Amino acid sequence: MKILIVGGGGREHALAWKLAQSPKVEKIFIAPGNPGTALHGENVPIKADDIEGLKEFALKEKIDLTVVGPELALTLGITDEFEAAGLKVFGPSKRAAELEGSKGFCKDLMARHNIPTAGYKKFSEPDEARAYVKGLGADRTVVVKANGLAAGKGVIICQTPDEALSAVDLIMKERAFGKAGETVVVEEFLEGEEASFLAVTDGRTVLPLAPSQDHKAACDGDEGPNTGGMGAYSPAPVVTPELEEEIMATIMVPTVRAMEAEGRLYKGILYAGIMIKDGRPKVLEFNCRFGDPEAQPILMRLTGDLLELLLAASEGRLEAVELSWDERAAVCVVMASEGYPGEYEKGRVITGLDEAAKMEDVVVFHAGTSEQSGEEDGRIVTSGGRVLGVTGLGSGIKEAIEKSYGAVKKIRWQGAYYRRDIGAKALNK
Repeated sequence: MKILIVGGGGREHALAWKLAQSPKVEKIFIAPGNPGTALHGENVPIKADDIEGLKEFALKEKIDLTVVGPELALTLGITDEFEAAGLKVFGPSKRAAELEGSKGFCKDLMARHNIPTAGYKKFSEPDEARAYVKGLGADRTVVVKANGLAAGKGVIICQTPDEALSAVDLIMKERAFGKAGETVVVEEFLEGEEASFLAVTDGRTVLPLAPSQDHKAACDGDEGPNTGGMGAYSPAPVVTPELEEEIMATIMVPTVRAMEAEGRLYKGILYAGIMIKDGRPKVLEFNCRFGDPEAQPILMRLTGDLLELLLAASEGRLEAVELSWDERAAVCVVMASEGYPGEYEKGRVITGLDEAAKMEDVVVFHAGTSEQSGEEDGRIVTSGGRVLGVTGLGSGIKEAIEKSYGAVKKIRWQGAYYRRDIGAKALNK
């Protein structure tokens, strides 16, 4: 089969790496891809949001299955366009992807269907949002969120009313996150421990993937601004078997049923950011695709054929699928550019990739990299904020951490930055 993967980050490298292991895969194309995905298939210079260009390519190459990585393509309606052209695609429709594309819609859906989440209000006028914040009281911690897509950065935790007012102005007046800030959601701050819970669904059957835990904050100890994710590990000890059953029964299955009831049949990956306190889960937000970097450790642990899983979901026959997992733990450490999630330099030469790649049970997934052109052709340089996802397998979390950080130490570029505490929460358990 011919496969097209849409996207060019670490998640897409992980998808290409795993799909290349399927005996049914004849060729993989990745659009636009990166130097890492080129190790497993052919990169195609088409942007992930060029829906028409991607469709024309898929028709020309007779692509058997398109796997969509980034949320933007899904919210733009790539699934609808492809299916209308007779192309098979893994990912939710435009209306279903609104679950991630609009935080307001997501919160309203959960409220209508009694899915546990934080209390909230949404505003399209900054003065109304400011007035609401002023009335909350000085001792209330709140979260101010840009309603639309903001690459995982449009969420601001505010300890004081002044911080919340500044967040409203930043999002709605200064438009720090562009059109995503036309509306804001102000919600109560949920305390506890966060976990990422992903499931694959064909709109009827909901099949949980191995639980994982992301690290959103830029700095050690969960300090600093929110990022797209600085590392992840799987399994996540905070999600016990009993808690997994509760998450499935109270959150994942009800959400899929709610979407169907509202005429938005949901097919693809349903990713819930969950806050857990006193053994009870509440939804922070939903995403409509594989998480990045959660995909890296999860796919490292998946022992079955990923292609079979994605095909079954897209064809509505997921009830016949059983998943199997490597009992070992996987830890992904994101190596980022100095300054991320703010401004950062690009084009810095990366060394040590070959040395790290030789390590047993380690895969270096490329995210923000490119191949240097000119006199130094072939050298890999930085081209994004999150540059690499260094992922290792170990007999337990401790060994997986050692594997990953051992590989990290072999990789260098000017201004490389990474958290040094990925997996520490799991060790404490």
